[in-house]
Amino acid sequence: MKVVLLEDLPGKGKAGEIKEVSKGYAKNFLLPRGLALVATPTVMKQVESRLEREKLEENIDRDKLVELAQQIEGKEIRFKARMGAGERLFGSVTAADIAEELGRATGSVIDKKKIDLEKPFRQTGSYEVAVKLASDIRPRITVVIEEEEKTETEKRVEKKQPKTKEKEKQADTDKEVETKQEKEKKRRKGKKEEKGDEEEKGKEEETE
Repeated sequence: MKVVLLEDLPGKGKAGEIKEVSKGYAKNFLLPRGLALVATPTVMKQVESRLEREKLEENIDRDKLVELAQQIEGKEIRFKARMGAGERLFGSVTAADIAEELGRATGSVIDKKKIDLEKPFRQTGSYEVAVKLASDIRPRITVVIEEEEKTETEKRVEKKQPKTKEKEKQADTDKEVETKQEKEKKRRKGKKEEKGDEEEKGKEEETE
């Protein structure tokens, strides 16, 4: 029985091809699942027309991708980020962030899945990133992450912090000095008391 495949079937053929298959395979599997149609002249003409239309659309889409790739290639995307401890960012720059910013720059919708990024960026710097528009269309962009300028309030707080630490250090030093002085006083007091006891004992012995 001859059928026209409507979809690519591994080991069987590609969409649009005419294949000779058993009646059982056609009636029980291919036809009920919409994977093929009986190869009548009318059906063959309809399938041929559909395949030509899909190929044309595919070529148009590819032309658009090539045009978009030309817009993207070499583009620089910049981000300002707040810094935390150890030169690391508060948060991170993700594929979604890059896709959104790239979309603004090009006027096109960029799927975050097209951004070839293994893990989010968590440090400032300049990074080269590929955009996977198609298997053979991979323009590259540069992502630059810079430290966000601190507000006046944050700058004032940072200036106060070293002074506060110095005061705390001085307080610790003063406390340590006081502790040593107290120990010295107690030591001298102990010696005086010990000397007094010895003198008292000596007087008692003389009296006897």
